[in-house]
Amino acid sequence: MDWKTFQALLSGVNKYSTAFGRIWLSVVFVFRVMVYVVAAERVWGDEQKDFDCNTKQPGCANVCYDYFFPISHIRLWALQLIFVTCPSFMVVMHVAYRDDRERKHTAKHGDTNKLYSNTGRKHGGLWWTYLISLFVKTGIEVAFLYILHHIYDSFYLPRLVKCHMAPCPNLVDCYIGHPTEKKVFTYFMVGASGLCIVLNICEIVYLVSKRFVRMANKMGKRSRNTAVPQDDYNKDPFSNSNVSLLKRDLKDQPPSFRTAMKPSHRLSGLKLEGKIRGSAPNLSSSK
Repeated sequence: MDWKTFQALLSGVNKYSTAFGRIWLSVVFVFRVMVYVVAAERVWGDEQKDFDCNTKQPGCANVCYDYFFPISHIRLWALQLIFVTCPSFMVVMHVAYRDDRERKHTAKHGDTNKLYSNTGRKHGGLWWTYLISLFVKTGIEVAFLYILHHIYDSFYLPRLVKCHMAPCPNLVDCYIGHPTEKKVFTYFMVGASGLCIVLNICEIVYLVSKRFVRMANKMGKRSRNTAVPQDDYNKDPFSNSNVSLLKRDLKDQPPSFRTAMKPSHRLSGLKLEGKIRGSAPNLSSSK
């Protein structure tokens, strides 16, 4: 496997990832790919030759090795790394599809009219593609951990296994090569896989919660925009608030010339009317 090409392909996913996605990619390369290439391959190596049984019966060691190791740890981890990183290419392909659409739209309508403000922004269909890729990666990690545990009945590697498969003449003792090293690397790779699962779950929660917050903000803006303006409410003829506001405004305003003169004219008119009534004869009393 050309790991440099594999790393170059996955590096393109890093610029579309969140903070959790970048941490996940670093964990995959440093704690899984590097450990796999540098140490794990050498520890396992040609492990069938190191599988030693206390018999010279032809074919017995091969049958016992195939029974206890139906698939090698190192090959199972290689498949796991390939499958677990393939969903990330879904995001890259979706962004490439957006770039192609944007290029065709620009060639047809010009640079002023664009389909996407940013083709790599996780919005709309790309958000769903990214979220589905996280679920697929998490499912693949869990599936391979289950397969590893189911095949070997646990993550523990014993030093001695007893085999009675044909063509072995009787119960044969077989010894695994480098059992301690293999056990340590097995636990390490299982722990790194578990850490990747936790990071994927954290990123799923982060994306979903961020989406809900964005939707709540949009709904809040819409409710504020559809609310009745205060000016229109004051213009309502059935509302008494405008009357109180007018009275309050009149009280706060200083008296004008007309309002100051109106009471004096009215008082003088009342006095003059009283004088006229007093000077007029009382015709009703003459009768």
